[in-house]
Amino acid sequence: MHPCARYRPACRRPRSTRACAGGLAPRSRTRWLAEIGLMVALAGCAAAKTPAASSSERAVVPPPLAAPLSGSAPTPLVQPAVRSLAPTTALQASAPPVGGTSAAPAPAPANAPSAPLSVVPAAPAAAAGAAPVVPPSPSVTETAPVAAVLQLPAVQARFPAPSAVYATPGLAPGATRYTSNREVAEFLRELEGASAASGTFATVVAAGTSQRGEPIEALVLARGVGMADVTTTGLAANRRPTVLLIGQQHGDEPAPAEALLVVARQLLSGPLSRLLDRINVVVLPRANPDAAQAGQRLTANGIDANRDHLLLRTSEARAQARLIEHFDPVVIVDAHEYPALGRWLEAFGALPRADALFQFATTANVDPFITRAAEEWFRQPLIASMLLEGLALDWYHTLPDEGPVGAERQVAMGGTRADSARNVQGLRNAVSLLIESRGRGLGPLHLERRVHTHVTALASILASAANRADELVKLRALVDQRVAGLACRGEVLIDAAPTPSEYELTLINPATGADKKVAVGWDSALALTPLKTRRRPCGYWLDDREETAAERLRALGVQILRVDEAGELRAEGYRDAPREPGRRVDAVLAIGSAGANMPSVQTVRALVDAPAGSYYISLEQPLANLVVAALEPDSPVSFVTHGLISSLASVARVLGRPELRMSPIP
Repeated sequence: MHPCARYRPACRRPRSTRACAGGLAPRSRTRWLAEIGLMVALAGCAAAKTPAASSSERAVVPPPLAAPLSGSAPTPLVQPAVRSLAPTTALQASAPPVGGTSAAPAPAPANAPSAPLSVVPAAPAAAAGAAPVVPPSPSVTETAPVAAVLQLPAVQARFPAPSAVYATPGLAPGATRYTSNREVAEFLRELEGASAASGTFATVVAAGTSQRGEPIEALVLARGVGMADVTTTGLAANRRPTVLLIGQQHGDEPAPAEALLVVARQLLSGPLSRLLDRINVVVLPRANPDAAQAGQRLTANGIDANRDHLLLRTSEARAQARLIEHFDPVVIVDAHEYPALGRWLEAFGALPRADALFQFATTANVDPFITRAAEEWFRQPLIASMLLEGLALDWYHTLPDEGPVGAERQVAMGGTRADSARNVQGLRNAVSLLIESRGRGLGPLHLERRVHTHVTALASILASAANRADELVKLRALVDQRVAGLACRGEVLIDAAPTPSEYELTLINPATGADKKVAVGWDSALALTPLKTRRRPCGYWLDDREETAAERLRALGVQILRVDEAGELRAEGYRDAPREPGRRVDAVLAIGSAGANMPSVQTVRALVDAPAGSYYISLEQPLANLVVAALEPDSPVSFVTHGLISSLASVARVLGRPELRMSPIP
């Protein structure tokens, strides 16, 4: 029986029809691998360099598109989902190396309503007379001084400026400031205005507003669509996969925003424009405009935006969720900068060497097909592209911010918690990629090389997405169906930790500039160690008083049903249990989570009285694994841990398909 045949209400939402409308019969793992092309040999990744025809930029040109598979072009398993632009409900805020060698306005009220995604009128940014008064973008001469060791000649020689010359306000000759928020808005509108002559549809959309009133805007670039398509159905009309590029979630990491402006222009009328015959691209250059304006890392209410993608306590994270819900990207790239100094000198007497660090989603329950696609379709071509540009690439890794270093020499890959953009978007069944250039703490030093690093990486990822466009559509349909079909059977991972291993890092001797190889203890996120598993339920019941939790789930795109007529549910409830000694927790915790207390629980079989008005969240939907991360009380970033669910008695695991009368919440 088709996994959704017995419970159709959970399949009424457009995205859920990917798993439910087609009536696809289960197939073997081997056959699926063959059908979605996961076993096809990787296309060549030779990157050429040619001057842009209409710009002073010498751009990185992506590799040629892969030849089509033999036979006719594959037909998508199902049609792309149609996305509604209905207003969002108001929310309360509260492994080896892989490459070569002034006051501001007060924050908005925490429970301010979220605005719907909308198309921004094509008017000059300067005409917006009601824009809030904000301090100017930080001067590159006003940032914290760069450590002297980073300016040693031997270190400087390892990071020469690229031959490419890019044009953004922040990279202009003699520029003393990074591109300001107003200049970002003007840049996007200039591209929108030039789109008519380019043959590419481009429009600016407003995803939301920052806590201090700054617009959070993205540029949509596509072919074969019009304004009506963007506002009503996202980009489903041209049946091409969409790639979302996100920059500057952290305000003290300026290079990604500059690079995304460059990439947006190259997509419109430069060497990347041909990729739009295969893919759509949404560019969000500055996801945290308040922090960028202030030159700070965190949002205005002190929360790390990149640790808020499950809880959605900030308007900045909700803006990204709105873009993802509407445009349904199959590939999401989150661009950052990593510390060029950190504690490396203290720990190893050396400095980081990599121009960029890379990692894909590595959290519990990410579908293995998504992981394999990230590795084979994206990371492998990226290695080649970076090498051809003389740029060093490595896995993303960090040192602990506190405590002794050096003795144990313990280095960790990116975290395994389902709170970062990288991991949450992986649970949305997107190929979710993180790129971090060497740059935090450098001020303007090596800015051109940092931007070039991002442009090179993004060009490679976009070309890979274009090469695999048809297969990406099939992959999403497959994974959506697989995840929805797992409900009511097997086990689900509640918590997992990185696996301790060893690794050889290549660093830089700051005195000589030579490579320095260091053996380290390595917490590998590529292989997770299960900490806790449970039987996978059919869904979860929520008490009718847990409106905040329901609103957050809806903002994430989760389908929720409201109980129309009271009844009983066969379920498991939760009760407090003694805490487990020696429980490991990720070194990187969610900033802004003061008072969070992850419970230790046991499950108890029970019959739950489900009153009218309470909620049922089925796991027979593509976002089921995101639901598990949010609603299992002892998952690392659960709604119970962070107070979005008031008590253990308000949530239960439903063990059978309900036979209650229910209706979907719009």
